[in-house]
Amino acid sequence: MIALADKITKSFGGRVLYTAATLQLNAGERWGLVGPNGAGKTTLLKILMGQEEPDEGTVSFAKDTTVGYLEQETKLAGEKSALEEVIDSAKEIKTLERKIKDMEHQISVMPEGDEQYALLEKYGAAQDRYERLGGYELDARARQILGGLGFPVEDFDKPAKEFSGGWQMRIALSKLLLRHPDLLLLDEPTNHLDLESVKWLESFLSAYDGAVLLVSHDRAFMDACVSHVAALENKRLMTYTGNYSSYLKQREDNLEQLRAKRAAQERDIQHMEVFIERFRYKPTKAKQVQERIKKLEKVREELVVLPESSKKVHFRFPDPPRTGDEVVSLEGVAKHYEDNDVYDDVNLKLYRGDHVALVGPNGAGKSTLMKLINGHEAPTAGSVKLGQNVTVSYYAQHQLETLKESYTVLQEMDEAAPGWTTSQERKLLGAFLFHGDDVDKKVGVLSGGERARLALARMLVAPDPLLCLDEPTNHLDIDSVDVLEEALVNFPGTIVLISHDEHLVRAVANKVVDVRDHKVTLYDGDYDYYLYKRAELEGEASPTEAAGEKNVPATATPAAKQQQGTGRNVKTKEQRRAEAEARNAANKAVRAEKKRLKQIEAELKHAQDRYKELVAQMADEELYNDSERFDKCMKEYNALSKRIPQLEEEWLELTEKIEESLNA
Repeated sequence: MIALADKITKSFGGRVLYTAATLQLNAGERWGLVGPNGAGKTTLLKILMGQEEPDEGTVSFAKDTTVGYLEQETKLAGEKSALEEVIDSAKEIKTLERKIKDMEHQISVMPEGDEQYALLEKYGAAQDRYERLGGYELDARARQILGGLGFPVEDFDKPAKEFSGGWQMRIALSKLLLRHPDLLLLDEPTNHLDLESVKWLESFLSAYDGAVLLVSHDRAFMDACVSHVAALENKRLMTYTGNYSSYLKQREDNLEQLRAKRAAQERDIQHMEVFIERFRYKPTKAKQVQERIKKLEKVREELVVLPESSKKVHFRFPDPPRTGDEVVSLEGVAKHYEDNDVYDDVNLKLYRGDHVALVGPNGAGKSTLMKLINGHEAPTAGSVKLGQNVTVSYYAQHQLETLKESYTVLQEMDEAAPGWTTSQERKLLGAFLFHGDDVDKKVGVLSGGERARLALARMLVAPDPLLCLDEPTNHLDIDSVDVLEEALVNFPGTIVLISHDEHLVRAVANKVVDVRDHKVTLYDGDYDYYLYKRAELEGEASPTEAAGEKNVPATATPAAKQQQGTGRNVKTKEQRRAEAEARNAANKAVRAEKKRLKQIEAELKHAQDRYKELVAQMADEELYNDSERFDKCMKEYNALSKRIPQLEEEWLELTEKIEESLNA
């Protein structure tokens, strides 16, 4: 055991967050802490850190346990570089390093004798501990962590205070990971990361030998790295083994069992009440009536209390004004910042209905490309043109100037949605975490996160035909992300999205633009198709070279070369190993292609079946009398008309590749 929160009760004012909450954290366990906004997740982290006191209950730790806590906001000052900030955070190692240097100096000036020998023993023990703590690899580990979290090498020596808030959060996370505490408490650690940095963090946490407790709205991230889930629901803490998806299934299974038990109890109550009412005054049934009255009281005492179901908010947001087919066109676009060439000769066209995710390593130019598209940056060369009737909404957390400081939250919504009722506005604001009196707050007193959520809600009330969204899920909880996801999936206009939330990208994107190595590449398919094509590209070089290698390897001995020259079919050990590796690589590639082919066939069958259904519906005259149903039918029909040929083309390409591999 590393930490134990035992029977914790916590209230704010008259509102109880949870009662008798118990959570034991052990080495090697990675816990996801989930629950609706306001359930007390961050408060529980602060109780474990000792920053908040519980009303009841205790928190205890194993001897000499170290605890690290990453908060949602941080601010770095001073003149230290990013690398120095990270290295200096390893206080125990740095303190030990200073002690070793002091002892070295004392030993150098101290005469030989018992006192020096005793100091030499201490010096040796201190060096051993310094080595065990990783002191000699401290600089290398700090560089590895900064690189993994997206910092380019040239920024390691940049003063930490000059970085933006998001990058300062990454520095704070780097400091925490380098310290490697026994218990790691993380509050929304992915908020300021890109997809590739999130993948690195998933890998880091999955191998963490201490205990981890994290709060995150990113379901794919939790699926990848948590082994347990602690859920704050209905003022209780429930624990589950498995990742987030496993937790959802277990919770639903538990709810089904509770509902079934409750239904059985209610049936028993009804039957007993009928019996008691019918035979209450019949002397011959008096004994049975009394027995049922006692049993009825017992059943009522044991009656299952079903947890309150969280209310799901569903909105059909207004359709944007209709545009021409081509929404934005980039021709021969180049972007340079002084000596930094971001990219050259970018040619890209986006069409109505495209939901495009911009992906790639940090610093490659994703946000710059979004700004070029929405007009917030001008290209160094080339042209960016919007299509007919195209207007743009741009959401980025540092671009919230349109909000008026003197307005209340509700007044902002009134202005954005003049045709909505107050009830509709409150319902939507609730989905974005503004509850009760929150709607009467002035914009001027809102935190950065609250302003970001309000700007997002305003945008979705009356969306423009082209939405540019840079990390829209920061500061949302999982339920709010669901509302956003549903709105974006059903949005008929064009979306350009940057997000570290893999679940959201998977749900929304029907095209992917990869930005890396000064190039912009369009993948005309969803995120899984992009991953498949990227894996295919990355696996092409070495396996195919190995498979096509006919000569003796450069490491082969002279004897092996002589045998080859005689024409005898004698192979060296290195040759056999190289051929075996080539065969394994080829087989692995074929397996991946076969797996994708199976997915394509299933998707194609579903699409073709649905296409036939729509054709049959469109032959029915009644369809044309229902304009809403007709529009919905036509949108789906047009989408399938484009998707089916894409699937058929990919199916043909995969089939040919598999046949070539098998015949090779």
